[in-house]
Amino acid sequence: MSVTVRVPAKVNVQLAVGGARPDGFHDLANVFLAVGLYDAVTVEPADSLTVTCTGPGSDQVPLDHSNLAARAAIALAGRHGIEPHVRIHIAKDIPVAGGMAGGSADAAGALVACDALWGTHASRDELLDICAELGSDVPFSLVGGAALGTGRGEQLEPLDVGGEFWWVFAVADGGLSTPAVYGEFDRLSPHAPPAPVASPALLDALRTGDVHALAATVTNDLQPAALSLFPALKATLDAGTSAGALAALVSGSGPTTAYLAADEAGAQRIAA
Repeated sequence: MSVTVRVPAKVNVQLAVGGARPDGFHDLANVFLAVGLYDAVTVEPADSLTVTCTGPGSDQVPLDHSNLAARAAIALAGRHGIEPHVRIHIAKDIPVAGGMAGGSADAAGALVACDALWGTHASRDELLDICAELGSDVPFSLVGGAALGTGRGEQLEPLDVGGEFWWVFAVADGGLSTPAVYGEFDRLSPHAPPAPVASPALLDALRTGDVHALAATVTNDLQPAALSLFPALKATLDAGTSAGALAALVSGSGPTTAYLAADEAGAQRIAA
């Protein structure tokens, strides 16, 4: 028997970042949108815990117990007093180290798949609790849809989305370390406010499905830090804007860049 779970990538349409907290994290107002780009996580019984991976960037994915999907299986098994004897196979399509929560998606997928395989019947709250232990983006990867993440991003409030939005993503050569980007943010923004808030205009644009209003309100406080560490991204952002994108921004901590199009035809032109 095997179980396969498909998990989406995300784009941050607003990432407002506060100053560093005593625990080293940052308070966020993080507006997540799931996008139609997926990893597939398959689990099946095995004699021990193993991880395999295929797809773009799979050579960069750790295959030991440091892998977030493996850590998810270990955490769920530990709570239910069983051994995490499972083979986890990750079929990648989400960019690796690209700021689109690919590792977090794999962790959420492994949790859901192992819960089904082992019949642990974990509640949604238990799964979300494990997700929060694994990383700030993992709870959203479990929930999907659209949500506002506060705290360090793990406290989620579902959001209504009134329409369909078309995005184009450009994958950079190489990755960016999320801790490094936050470190550069701290250097560039030593007086960041302690408690950022979500933009009411942006939330309203999502609710009404108004793509032009959304384009006017998307922001990413980590973008200057990502550009500081990876200056070539500016030319990529400019290229997307020149091709007709209504908005262009670094996705999360980067280096993947995201372009909001007016419609499907516009997205095809930007991608080309």
